[in-house]
Amino acid sequence: MRVAFRVDASLRIGSGHVRRCLTLAESLRLEGHECLFISREHKGHLGGLISQCGFGLHLLSSAPGTSNHSGRLDLEEAYSDWLGVSQSQDARETGDVLATDGVDWLVVDHYALDACWEQEVVTAGVAKHILAIDDLANRKHISRLLLDQNLGRTIDAYDSLLPENCTRLIGPSYALLRDEFANWRERSLERRKAPKLRRILISLGGVDKDNVTGLVLEALAEGSPLSHKIELDIVMGGAAPYLDQVSQQALELPFRAEVNINVTNMAERMCKADLAIGAAGGTAWERCCLGLPTVLLILADNQASGARGLERCGAVCIIERCEEIARDLPKLLKKLSKPENLSEMAEMSAGVTDGLGASRVVKCMSKISVESHA
Repeated sequence: MRVAFRVDASLRIGSGHVRRCLTLAESLRLEGHECLFISREHKGHLGGLISQCGFGLHLLSSAPGTSNHSGRLDLEEAYSDWLGVSQSQDARETGDVLATDGVDWLVVDHYALDACWEQEVVTAGVAKHILAIDDLANRKHISRLLLDQNLGRTIDAYDSLLPENCTRLIGPSYALLRDEFANWRERSLERRKAPKLRRILISLGGVDKDNVTGLVLEALAEGSPLSHKIELDIVMGGAAPYLDQVSQQALELPFRAEVNINVTNMAERMCKADLAIGAAGGTAWERCCLGLPTVLLILADNQASGARGLERCGAVCIIERCEEIARDLPKLLKKLSKPENLSEMAEMSAGVTDGLGASRVVKCMSKISVESHA
């Protein structure tokens, strides 16, 4: 199969959409399929990472064309300006990229795109099938496949939003995780049978434009119940605007703290950690796969539903707003310093996903593609 991805990253959008699409692309490539990416050149785009991973890349100009509020269909205002152009212009530009060869599948992962965009692409005849990746259940799609990996999402949430022939892949059993997480799962779960809080992983997104990492370190410095023997593994992206400030804060903490940049062994780091302080979103599924107890911070409205689903099943403790970090983090750390609480959360977390979601999605795509040629 030939598969194209239409996905963006920016300082505002973050990196999660591109990263989970890269995960799916890696799984497709392992099965012998060809993948390419179409991404707009927003500030903070991840074109370099996409190319570094060995995938073809077409960057769309970031210069605004027509108003990005035109051509919307049931689209929430909160995300309508993420695109930078109208849906119609974006669909035309995407179609132009794919016009020569076309693709078997076009994967779209973008909160600013909906059935309006999908219909234009289908009409252009450049893609046989569309897979829409969604987390919001707030707009219509005309896709053949719909992926929503959120815990607690039910199939009927999309009843009025999808065509009858759309196959729905719902829940964290379809979470798009890199192979390394499934590979480290057994080892990670084994070491959680006798938990003790010695090492904490802090990871709040590759960009962390609001410096939530700094707020966490400030709370740890001023009101932490932790032993001075605790080790902190602070993971950040190289483009994080507050990287230097966080590095200085880490030096002044009463714990051993290390800031690690653009790491490539996140599964190993999660395995070695006894607790994570992390952002909601895609990395939450990675931590669950490895049974890593987590204090989960909701950093965007679109993360709230999945985060609360994890809280209900006992897989995480939640801090709802950044303003609550100083007050709530010390209390939660005191609770989770007890081995029995760590053990219970690890067990609940590990039951959420096994890390094999990407391969399940690839199998479903392949099955539909084969059937369409029969």
